[in-house]
Amino acid sequence: MALKMALMLHQKGKTQMKKKKYKEALDVLIMAEEAFSLCDSKLIQKVDNMPMLQLDIVWCYFVLRDVSCLEVAGTRLEKARVGFERSHGKDSSRFRVLQAGRQADLAIYVRLELLEGVVAYHNGHTEKARESLTSAQAKYLQLQVPDEAISMLMDMGYEARSAKRALKMTGYDIQSSVDLLCEEREKKIRRQEEDRERQREILEQMRYGKTPMNKAVDLQKLKDLTNIGFEKYLAAEALRINENDAEKALDLLTNPEENCILQNKIQARRSRATRGSSSSRAAAARTARAINNRQAFVSAPPHAVDGNAPPHAANGNPQEGNQADGNLPEGNDVDSKPPEGNDVDSKPPEGNDVDSKPPEGNDVDGNPPEGNNVDDNPQEGNQDVVMTDEVAVNDEDTNSIPVPARDVSMESELADELTGDALDDYDIEVSDEGQAIAEYMSLLESVASS
Repeated sequence: MALKMALMLHQKGKTQMKKKKYKEALDVLIMAEEAFSLCDSKLIQKVDNMPMLQLDIVWCYFVLRDVSCLEVAGTRLEKARVGFERSHGKDSSRFRVLQAGRQADLAIYVRLELLEGVVAYHNGHTEKARESLTSAQAKYLQLQVPDEAISMLMDMGYEARSAKRALKMTGYDIQSSVDLLCEEREKKIRRQEEDRERQREILEQMRYGKTPMNKAVDLQKLKDLTNIGFEKYLAAEALRINENDAEKALDLLTNPEENCILQNKIQARRSRATRGSSSSRAAAARTARAINNRQAFVSAPPHAVDGNAPPHAANGNPQEGNQADGNLPEGNDVDSKPPEGNDVDSKPPEGNDVDSKPPEGNDVDGNPPEGNNVDDNPQEGNQDVVMTDEVAVNDEDTNSIPVPARDVSMESELADELTGDALDDYDIEVSDEGQAIAEYMSLLESVASS
């Protein structure tokens, strides 16, 4: 959990840096560093996430011109240098092998050596500053891609940014750049297919509901049970109520008595769901009729004391909604108060059927709802819910454990920021670094001439 939080915070910080919001980015990156400190140190030392984080923090110091952080910046850069050497290998030999000889990490070393030179310059170490800045300048020049090469790849149908990145990482070799672009395109297609497949799995799991411990049904175990010959919706419910324990689910499914009870419960829930939807539509219609009747009653003119028809009914026709003999409007009591809960034709209270049957779901003799045995556990009927691929059923008490609130907007934002591209973190636009190198090289020349 700490590693996930650290990675998400680091990604959030890098996004703020791309938006030129360096103060906000620095705050987030410091939180990411705290999260990384809670992770397994042996695991962190094998990857370059922590060195990259240190480099990003010092870059924020530099852009914000925070001179007070010079001392801590030097310490952070030392950690970054050691971390890169440990994870990339000496002279990036290990990194080159992993990336098929590509120079994907060249841009981060431009930034690292630039910052090392800046810190050395402000600490009065001019020779060390000159050495670092000269090395950074040489690497920077290697990253300047000829426009002709970019145009050639763009003529093949590739975007300018992708073409430029591929050329930088392959040393301007056109064929190697094309190979890299084709490889990245295939990876992107595979990621999209995997994302779609994962989305289908999530939707399928949602149909089956959650276990009592608020876990999704294990689709691999479900597949194993269906391969044996069990129906999918039945196997899913067996796994759900048994917390994905495949052995217990298999015992339940192979026991004729328990299997029959499980099928009856599922069928009962389907029946209640069907009746519930029909009852909701009927109740809505009765409510609409009752509202129309009350509106007609309110808008009707007052009656005479003797109960005769209103004066405007000169032709002898009764007022609309009243009886011909001058009685009060239909469905009202003698004292002109509308009966509570009844509709126009004095039907029983809403929720009952026209023939005064008891509330839906109970039998006439007051027995409990269909599908529940008298000796059944009362809570089990509420918690054991099946979401089948034939009929999706929503139950009121699907989960026995409340689901924590989710920040959907934050999740969507983080999902958009995660590209799934392993080389994206190394694709740094070094134009700002080039200007800074030129600035500090001129400062060194001024010091030397003086």
